Amino acid sequence: MFAISEAPIDVVRLQHGLEADGAGAVVCFEGRVRNHNEGRAVNGLSYQAYIELAEAEGRRIVEEARGRFEVECISCVHRVGDLALGDVAVWAGVSAGHRAAAFDACRYMIDEVKARVPIWKREHYVEGTSKWLHP
Repeated sequence: MFAISEAPIDVVRLQHGLEADGAGAVVCFEGRVRNHNEGRAVNGLSYQAYIELAEAEGRRIVEEARGRFEVECISCVHRVGDLALGDVAVWAGVSAGHRAAAFDACRYMIDEVKARVPIWKREHYVEGTSKWLHP
């Protein structure tokens, strides 16, 4: 499963979705809005996406990870809209029989989402300016 969400990401609900009898390992990643980047003070982010294309590419990535690694359950959600410090911007989770597959699949999924899914990020700085960042 892959989704773009305008609402805050419910990590507890998503973690429950990874439950499986064959899962001996669960790995989750939360990408959060931090208060700095490249020496500048940040007070928030805005994300925009071409939703249909982003979700289609995200689903491809999830299916690739499912095919490459022995996983039980796998999912990823990325936020769009305005986010405050500490908000979860992206969540990725994997359950698998063993930890190596869970870690490897989760890293693969988040790295590919950041590289391939058409989502654009704008940083908002404390001094009042903002800037679009390139992947």
